[in-house]
Amino acid sequence: MKIGFCMFLWTTSVGRKHEALLKDIKATGYDGVEIPVFAGSPDDYSRLGAMLDRIGLERTAVSAMGDPAMNLISPDAGTRRAGIDYMKWAIDCSEALGAKNLSGPLHSTLGHFSGTGPTAAEKKRSLSSQRAIGDHAGKRDVTIGLEALNRFECYLMNTMADLSAHIDEIGHPHIRAMYDTFHANIEEADPIAAYTRHVGNIVHIHISENDRGVPGRGNIPWAETFAAIRGSGYDGWLTIEAFGRGLKDLAAATKVWRDFAESPEAVYREGFTHIRNGWRKAAPAGKVMTA
Repeated sequence: MKIGFCMFLWTTSVGRKHEALLKDIKATGYDGVEIPVFAGSPDDYSRLGAMLDRIGLERTAVSAMGDPAMNLISPDAGTRRAGIDYMKWAIDCSEALGAKNLSGPLHSTLGHFSGTGPTAAEKKRSLSSQRAIGDHAGKRDVTIGLEALNRFECYLMNTMADLSAHIDEIGHPHIRAMYDTFHANIEEADPIAAYTRHVGNIVHIHISENDRGVPGRGNIPWAETFAAIRGSGYDGWLTIEAFGRGLKDLAAATKVWRDFAESPEAVYREGFTHIRNGWRKAAPAGKVMTA
C-alpha cells in the first residue's frame, strides 16, 4: 500500500512554486502525490516529474472534463472526438509525468445534466469512447480509473455497481475503476459492500471525509473501510482528496463554500497519521504493517 495526497487542495497546476510544499509532504511520510492534469504540454509534465524524482515522490494523475463541447457520451460524433482527443492528451501528459494511473470522472462531463437518467444510447456511446481511450492508454502504459460520482455532480455513473458493470462491458484492461469514500458515503446503501463486491475492477482509492475535510474527523466508517481494503489484498494507492476555497472554479464545481480545516497542514499531516493508524489496526492478528 502507498499513501498519496491530491494537490487539488492547493492548485490544478503544480509547478516549481510548490517545491517547498512538496518537500514537506514528502517529509510528512507520503509516498507520492496526485497531480492534476488540466493544462500544459507533455514537456511541462516531464519537467514536473523530474522535480518529483529529485524530491523522492512517486505520483498518480487526476483530471476531469467540465466542458460539454467534449462530452464523451454526446450524440454528436465531433463532440465525442473532442473528448477522446482531450483524454489522449491527458494520457500523454500522465506518461510524461511518470504516472501509471490517471483517475477521475473521465466518463462524462462534470456538472452537466440532461434532466433525466443515463440512457441506453449514452451508455453505448460511452463503450465506444472508452475503448478508443483504452487503446491509447495501453500504448502509453497508463491505466484509467473511472470514478463514480454522487448524483449532484454527474448522472452517468453514481454507484460502484453501475460503474463496475459498465467497465465489465467495456472489457478493456486499461479502463478500470476507482473507489472514493466521499461519493460512496452519499450514494451507496452499504459503502463497504460497494467496495468489496467490485474490488476486482478497482485500481485506485480516494480517501475523503464526508465533508471533504480532514480524514478521521467525520462520519465515514473508517475502521470498517480500512479493514475491507486491507482484507481484500489491495496493494495500490490510498490517496487523500480534500478541498478548500482557494481555487474558485474548483470550489464551485465541488460545492465548497466554507473551510473544512484550520489549515492545509492539518489536512495532510493529520490525514497521513489517520491512514497509517487505520491500516495498522486493520492488520490481521500476527501481521506486521507494511506501507
